[in-house]
Amino acid sequence: MTVRSNRICVGVIVGAKGIAGEVRIKNFTENPADVGAYGPVESEDGAKRWTLKVVGAARGAVTAKLTGVSDRNAAEALKGLKLFVDRAKLPDPGAGSYYHTDLVGLAVELTTGEAKGKVIAVLNFGGGDILEVGDGKTESTMVPFSNAAIAEVNMKEGFVRVVPLPGLFDDGDGSDEDMQHEGDDDNSNDNRPVKRRG
Repeated sequence: MTVRSNRICVGVIVGAKGIAGEVRIKNFTENPADVGAYGPVESEDGAKRWTLKVVGAARGAVTAKLTGVSDRNAAEALKGLKLFVDRAKLPDPGAGSYYHTDLVGLAVELTTGEAKGKVIAVLNFGGGDILEVGDGKTESTMVPFSNAAIAEVNMKEGFVRVVPLPGLFDDGDGSDEDMQHEGDDDNSNDNRPVKRRG
């Protein structure tokens, strides 16, 4: 059984805006404005904590004020900082939907019973969510998070059961290689609830 993390990353600071200490945040929430809706945010190590107020949007990010950040230099110093909240403050993702952090670490097995390692990451390069699956010994495999490829997600028992589609875990036609990391649009920390595609 997998132990769920008690905190979830809701965004990452990607830069400063203006001279009054506003920050730009790439949000990982379903509704961008909700990045500040779940109470104070914390640094990954829990050493720093801020109240966050969303004040606008700019270039694919929200702009926000953090308590105690009053100038551009202070805001720029926070670039790259991931922002976390207590998971108990987040809404239940609903039936058939999951937070990325809940899927990472789950054991992966085929419907034939063969073990394939675990979920290393949940990625999205624009075509839908993908589970990166690996065993630490061989190259990882990208599995579409779709009804065709995923037979079952069992959070209680801590596993994902995958349909062994042609080319997925064998040499096949190599089409799974086309889904390897492309570009910089890695949303592996994205914590919007994900739902299997039909």
